[in-house]
Amino acid sequence: MELTSEQELIRDTLRQFVENEVAEDVREADEAQSFPEDVWDGLADLEFTGMTVPEEYGGLDVDEVTYSIVNEELAVGHLAVATALSVHCLATSCIRQFGTEEHKEAWLPEMATGRPVGAFALSEPHAGSNPAEMSTEARLEGDEYVINGKKQWITNGERAGVVILFAKTDRDDPNTVTQFLVPTDADGLEVGKKEDKLGLRASDTTTLIFEDVRIPAENRLTEVGDGLKAAFSILTGGRVAIASQAVGVAQAALDAAVSYANEREQFGQPIVEHQAIGQKLADMQTDVQAARLLTRDAARKNEDGVDPMSAAMAKYFASETAVDVASEAVQVHGGYGYTKDFDVERYYRDAKITTIYEGTSEIQKKIIARHLKA
Repeated sequence: MELTSEQELIRDTLRQFVENEVAEDVREADEAQSFPEDVWDGLADLEFTGMTVPEEYGGLDVDEVTYSIVNEELAVGHLAVATALSVHCLATSCIRQFGTEEHKEAWLPEMATGRPVGAFALSEPHAGSNPAEMSTEARLEGDEYVINGKKQWITNGERAGVVILFAKTDRDDPNTVTQFLVPTDADGLEVGKKEDKLGLRASDTTTLIFEDVRIPAENRLTEVGDGLKAAFSILTGGRVAIASQAVGVAQAALDAAVSYANEREQFGQPIVEHQAIGQKLADMQTDVQAARLLTRDAARKNEDGVDPMSAAMAKYFASETAVDVASEAVQVHGGYGYTKDFDVERYYRDAKITTIYEGTSEIQKKIIARHLKA
């Protein structure tokens, strides 16, 4: 699929940014479990923190394919940053799609500049793949909603200035899930445990605890009961972003494996010349390109409206490809691939999360199967 000249320019800009500003400190950020705020500020300077913000509010308002390209290129260099950016864009997308003009004017111009950072709070300790089972409640009292509950796996949990929250207006009624806008400086909102994760370690993933958090009634973004419909609509586009990130991780692992195979010699020749390694690399190259084309196709289809099946196929195939390609990249490196001296061990750890967040591979297959029914 050919890109426009503008899309090529954005791709090349991101590629140069990753090479000059991102790649050098990735390993240190992973080890320290510390988010690279300087990289975030660099993305903001390039206006990428406003990708899903309309131009009238200071954003770039990019098309779906461009959004996919940005996610892929950034993930080649730093999946944790790509994830933080995509979640921030989920938040701005929610305000754009469901907010009033007052919400948009109050939040989008500043969020387009990268501050405040946005978070998206849907999952709970006992309500991950089935968010209808959530227990967080936003009870209307006069002209305020009073929020109580706990959200888990929140990307940007420590950094966020605003949270897009999903809660029931009646804890006992699963049909009352509603979407709200909650500033993180609201009294009673606390950042809980920061997860100690296998991969994506530079990304802050936390719990958020709501204890009698009061917000104005006008901070409700959807009609009562329309929250899950809104969440699934936004997450369809989000899944294309995750698929794009998975392609980026897979490409990084492939590049590392090809480079090593051309440099490493065994039995008097570079190991790329050995049939077993050459065929392994050929399979990896084919799978990465197939994942990219499937993801770009899903992005193009989502330009014309939400397409859950294409998004699910892209996320399922691309994320599983990322895990497989990263695993093979470790194998190509042999014993060195199992050490932290080489980046492939991080690609392997990072790749796994793409099969889990924003809907597991099992959930994606369920969506695909549902659309195949007569």
